[in-house]
Amino acid sequence: MTVRISLPDEQTRDRFSDLDVDSVVWDFSGPPPADGPPLDLAVRPYVLTGDLSVLDAHRVRAVQAQSLGYDDAIGNVPDGITWCNAVGVHEGATAEIALGLVLSAQRDLDRYARAMGTGTWEKTWTPGLIGLTVLLVGHGGIGREVERRLAGFDVDVVRVASRARDDAWGHVHGTDELPGLLPTADVVVVAVPLSDSTAGLVDDAFLAALPDGALVVNVGRGRLADHEAVLRHVRSGHVRFAADVWDPEPLPADHPLWSEPGVLVSPHVGGMTHSMHDRVEALVREQVRRLQAGEPLTHVVDAVRP
Repeated sequence: MTVRISLPDEQTRDRFSDLDVDSVVWDFSGPPPADGPPLDLAVRPYVLTGDLSVLDAHRVRAVQAQSLGYDDAIGNVPDGITWCNAVGVHEGATAEIALGLVLSAQRDLDRYARAMGTGTWEKTWTPGLIGLTVLLVGHGGIGREVERRLAGFDVDVVRVASRARDDAWGHVHGTDELPGLLPTADVVVVAVPLSDSTAGLVDDAFLAALPDGALVVNVGRGRLADHEAVLRHVRSGHVRFAADVWDPEPLPADHPLWSEPGVLVSPHVGGMTHSMHDRVEALVREQVRRLQAGEPLTHVVDAVRP
């Protein structure tokens, strides 16, 4: 059986020219190709949202997303279509942006960058990281990569996941323990998936429990944070906030978060590194191999079903 796949553009298609497959270009901007056999695998463009009403179970058997999150796919993928997310593609790069935001906020790097425009030599004392407690809320793929990158910074990492457990590196606390853990945190990195139970996790009570001067960094999804509560606590001088994810996105140009001292805005670029394309290619090649061998696809997301 010849495997038929679609790629979002000609440049991506060229990456797979050596494969023994029938490949076509389809960017999801309209219905899938009507000619020829159904697509065994359609590689979606690298987008976070989009119109999935174009999906047709008679023409598409499986979709390989290039994103790790699948918020917009929940309830919008017709029966008969398998949805696969990009596990192994973005976790490390997102951890990089998380650590970059932490370092920028803890060492005033954004302030120094702005001072370059005026040639201002202005030294400041900063909190740094050495000896501090970093509360890592979310211990999935991204959380584990953040933890790995923090290993050389002489910080005390306290890990939190949906349920308490022990692993080879020690204890992981459950989210039910957060009220008692937040007052001990100098830095909080939020890297949990968005769900009904996690939406608005960073709310007034969450922020109020933190000590004065604490930093919250969100690299999960924008809706994990109540941005009105964030503004109140930042404006009071109680906490600082940095994130790569926002609600809505793009963040409107007149949104007060842009100009609020104590807030650091990154425009959802956590996964956008040059090496991303190589990791996507490796993932697609593995999926094609599985299809050709008659094996199940990997990283199938069941939560998208209507």
